[in-house]
Amino acid sequence: MVSAGAPGLIDRLNGGARRVPTWAVYGLGIVPFVFLVWGAVTDNLGVDPVKVIEHRLGELGLQFLIASLTITPLRRLGLNLIRFRRALGLLAFGYVAFHLAAWVTLDMGLRWSEMAADLWKRPYVILGMVGFLALLPLAATSSNAAIRRMGPVAWGRLHRLAYAALVAGLLHLALLSKVWSTEVLVYCGLGLLLLGLRLLPKPTVRKRAAA
Repeated sequence: MVSAGAPGLIDRLNGGARRVPTWAVYGLGIVPFVFLVWGAVTDNLGVDPVKVIEHRLGELGLQFLIASLTITPLRRLGLNLIRFRRALGLLAFGYVAFHLAAWVTLDMGLRWSEMAADLWKRPYVILGMVGFLALLPLAATSSNAAIRRMGPVAWGRLHRLAYAALVAGLLHLALLSKVWSTEVLVYCGLGLLLLGLRLLPKPTVRKRAAA
């Protein structure tokens, strides 16, 4: 246990986090998107830029979703980054939405009949849709007004859909990749860890008896 006389690492990290404005998370979060757009404009995305764009957007969506879901386990350890969870979640939704839009417009060219056929032929497409639909109500209720209107208990239950989105996203990635690459294994390992931590009972805080 860290002595009371000197601030520990967690205290220093919490102090530093309090000095970071929330808008900075949004600003840093869109940097990869800017680089991706710049790569497309300068024709610097390789021989299949559409696939690169699709993969990168989906990967970023999964990364930000995982980052948002690590906030609660870290909080149990004493690291309080809860004020950044909304930004990370909205960035995850934004990148997943752009990933879907890239598939619909750039890849499929708005050919709706072919997209409908893909839903039946390729299960990973359905899983991607499930992940997006799970994130949609979370993005729509991410404001303080929505929390007040729904109540914190109902709002918390609804936002458990983030774990359904995580499972759908991991399965989408695994089926799309077709091989268990290091990338897929790392993402699935992190996802399983987060799901496992979610099932652990919440620690109880015992109050000291009055002397």
